[in-house]
Amino acid sequence: MTVALASGCADSTAQSRELTFWTVGREGEAVAKLLPDFEREHPGIHVKLQQLPLSAAHQKLLTAIAGSSTPDITQLGNTWIPELAALDALEPLQARVAASKVIQPSDYFANIWATNRIGNTLYGVPWYVDARLLFYRSDLLKQAGFDAPPRDWAEWRRMLAALSHPERGSYGVLLPTNEFEQLLVLALQQPEPLLRDDYRYGNFRSEGFKRALTFYVDTFKQRQAPAITNVEAGNPWTEFGRGVYAFYFSGPWNIGEFRKRLPASQQGDWNTAPMPGPDGPGASSAGGSSLVIFRRSPHKDEAWQLIEFLSRPEIQQRFYDLLGDMPPRRASWEGGALRDDPKARAFREQFEWVKPTPPIPEWERIVTEMQLVAAQAVHGELSIDQAAAEIDRRADLILEKRRWMLESGAAIHGRTPQQNHARPNQP
Repeated sequence: MTVALASGCADSTAQSRELTFWTVGREGEAVAKLLPDFEREHPGIHVKLQQLPLSAAHQKLLTAIAGSSTPDITQLGNTWIPELAALDALEPLQARVAASKVIQPSDYFANIWATNRIGNTLYGVPWYVDARLLFYRSDLLKQAGFDAPPRDWAEWRRMLAALSHPERGSYGVLLPTNEFEQLLVLALQQPEPLLRDDYRYGNFRSEGFKRALTFYVDTFKQRQAPAITNVEAGNPWTEFGRGVYAFYFSGPWNIGEFRKRLPASQQGDWNTAPMPGPDGPGASSAGGSSLVIFRRSPHKDEAWQLIEFLSRPEIQQRFYDLLGDMPPRRASWEGGALRDDPKARAFREQFEWVKPTPPIPEWERIVTEMQLVAAQAVHGELSIDQAAAEIDRRADLILEKRRWMLESGAAIHGRTPQQNHARPNQP
């Protein structure tokens, strides 16, 4: 879908500079309502907005890079930034940020900002942020004798035990075995990194990861979560409302979904809570999307003006009102609907406790393999030690090319897409 936005001044249309902006998924519908104000402020800029379906966005971006047909600016999931930076497709932004009166790095949640930096180079500006935390049935917790959500794993385990009645078809939590996010968050709460030696090797045999994997697998062994995929889980909003699950692990988009899908009589029966950690408040994954400029853009100054516009706190508040995407700036939380929303409060707290995933292009493949092996452990096919060793083995295979490039002195940045995707000819 392409949306062309008319310039604010008809007599300047002939001299307007067209700025191509790609968005992914629903964000395009919301930003289309904000762009007329940007164009009125910048009458010489004409914005051509193209919405990419999420299922096709990654391949579309890679194809555009290979064919030298990239847009000026795009929305980019922060886990994709390392890959496009490795392809030398993105414009460094540090100098522009340093000169900006709008974008203040200290106002952003620190580890969200960190997802946009590869080494010493900044490639993006956070646009919206998400993190996984707990949606929970506060009424069911109270009936079980708990007046507050869990603060650590031990307390969470006691709650899960009290709330799980598998013989009646109810469980403490839903953890679909084909979703990696839940185990990833538990692993990020550990002190050890998930990859070691400059991201050359997996570190899944560390004591911290095995502790996270044990907690995760034990939740199924103790029948506090059903060992099913999200396809088998049915409608999660309905099941949550029926009390099939007392805890649901999800992101900020589901605040609106639960408000829409649960009846008015149940709106006071649920809430959100930050993640409990092994020994206190726990980290979650630093998710979300950023705004980046492509190196080949002929309109970098105009693209930066658009990034600054979309980064204003008042614009981020409007963006939240339109779509529910949460802002990455603390100042944006000080007004508007977010400030007084009790369901959003836990997210504001959690964003101070997020951790970025390893900033390498191979990460999504590694975390997918992690979950495939973890599912085998859930079904009793592998022990914890065996599963940890197997995840390391698969991660090390995926990282083989990275090790070759680092050890041979080949540049990871500044290579063509063909070079980066080619398998090395020597070990």
